[in-house]
Amino acid sequence: MARTFDIIVVGGGHAGCEAAAAAARMGASTALVTFSRETVGAMSCNPAIGGLGKGHLVREVDAFDGLIARAADHAAIHYRMLNLSKGAAVQGPRVQADRRRYKAAIHALLDAQANLEIVEGEAAALVFAEGNAHRVAGLELATGERLHAAAVVLATGTFLKGRMFCGPDITTGGRVGEAAAQRLGDQLRALELPMARLKTGTPPRLDGRTIDWGALEEQPSDDLGWTMSPLGPGRVAPQLFCGITRTNARTHEIIRGALDRSPLYTGAIDALGPRYCPSIEDKVVRFGDRDGHQVFLEPEGLDDHLVYPNGISTSLPEDAQIALVRSMKGLERAEIAQRGYAVEYDHIDPRALDSTLSIRGVEGLYCAGQINGTTGYEEAAAQGLVAGINAAAFACGSAPMILGRASSYIGVMIDDLVLQGITEPYRMLTARAEYRLRLRADNGATRLTPVALAMGCVGDERRAWFEAREQTRAEVSGKLATLVTAATLAASDISVALDGGRRSLFDWMRFPGIGRAEIARVSDAFNDVADDLADEIAEDARYAPYLARQEAEVRELRANESVRIDPSLDYRAIAGLSNEMKERLEAARPETLAAASRIRGITPAALSAILVQTRRRAA
Repeated sequence: MARTFDIIVVGGGHAGCEAAAAAARMGASTALVTFSRETVGAMSCNPAIGGLGKGHLVREVDAFDGLIARAADHAAIHYRMLNLSKGAAVQGPRVQADRRRYKAAIHALLDAQANLEIVEGEAAALVFAEGNAHRVAGLELATGERLHAAAVVLATGTFLKGRMFCGPDITTGGRVGEAAAQRLGDQLRALELPMARLKTGTPPRLDGRTIDWGALEEQPSDDLGWTMSPLGPGRVAPQLFCGITRTNARTHEIIRGALDRSPLYTGAIDALGPRYCPSIEDKVVRFGDRDGHQVFLEPEGLDDHLVYPNGISTSLPEDAQIALVRSMKGLERAEIAQRGYAVEYDHIDPRALDSTLSIRGVEGLYCAGQINGTTGYEEAAAQGLVAGINAAAFACGSAPMILGRASSYIGVMIDDLVLQGITEPYRMLTARAEYRLRLRADNGATRLTPVALAMGCVGDERRAWFEAREQTRAEVSGKLATLVTAATLAASDISVALDGGRRSLFDWMRFPGIGRAEIARVSDAFNDVADDLADEIAEDARYAPYLARQEAEVRELRANESVRIDPSLDYRAIAGLSNEMKERLEAARPETLAAASRIRGITPAALSAILVQTRRRAA
């Protein structure tokens, strides 16, 4: 007997979990289809959440009441704020997570979510509307059972026709011990969707009881008190340290000697892997002048002796893996509990998607995660959120949600994917966001929770928390609007140039050496205010002049979209444009700035450069 839902989500990884939960929060009856309920929420690769750029995505998903940040806090056994010595805009919150606790947290959140049912089974084929091969109507399982729905979200991860490689050994699957989605992969290719292959990899897992921890540099968890989500449980798990070792000349010699048995170099794998997280084989070949590479030994759990050696992802044969591991300091007697491997899988060219993550020309079909050519838990979770929200909006007949580059890292990622496509697995970096000064990890809720509320994608707890927070912000802002002179500050031992001017306390916080602690000497503005909100307001003050400049750039760009471009403009002479952009612009010869913006791969920063050059020629 067929069952009917509003939304069907295929895949129980980070993208699928967020997609299903988001759709269900919006009131859509949702089925999450997965091979096995047990593997829902599993961390397939490294036991970490967040990082540079990635931590921004986690906070943005959390702003929509997503799962990843709260689960990360429940499972975190090591907190570290990356780039702490730099400005807040490029700092990246990152946690090491206990794998079992993380999966348990995801299960608990999904089980508590109304309108959501987990369906075990293999997704065999999409079902299309009768007489309309371009409209999805549901999903057929391998058992023959049909699930009907108005929209389907594909979040298949590395399982779509996945193959795993370890030296000469090749097995079918998307993760060790698990099957691949073969029939669904065959159907997507038969639909003549633009498909290609990508690869990723994972390092061997080590038995922590065989590591000489005393010989290693320790990296402790920080004690700054921050968490991934303000609505999470706080720092609840005991904190562990990570160990740091390093490859050396002997390690590199072993790797070079085994390249003729590496599927990356024998031709067994011809798909491209992630540039910013390459295998140790690629590191040694591409960076031959380096005398070593850092390896972070990350515990996988409080009650788990497995250790993840971050930095030596490999598909070399097992004997070479053992030799290269034991060549490093502290690992001379280390035992491999699970060998490393590479996995190759199908993906869809993301240029076939629109900004809602819907496939153009196939109504009701959405894609999220690695199927779109990305890599990483955080990128997958963010896409799952967007696909789930838009699938639910489609099913309910409401307007879709489109996030722009100026509003979020999620918007940057989706814009990059659907306009530029990918040549390797896409990873979020802070450098990708031209408006990153306004897209800090600490203000994700301020930027995006109003959008989430408008979409109906948050629960009562999040709504109440945000409303109370905004009321507190208004009260603090009112007190910080108080005008004071430099003499007033100096009287409270605050070092400042005595220029005689009167400024608001908020404006004074732009000056070096004037922060929350100094303001507390002359105002009770921050009394009884949560640290995360107080810090955000202080950062807003510090960044205010730069934010105002970026806001003006955004407004100017939007206002000047009708500006006509000289048809003889030499794009090759414009600094800041990539060669690919120059080629596309020279070929298209857009008549207006708006037309240039619609050319694939032309970014807002590129449009600004074109606008400046156009004005110079007109002057």
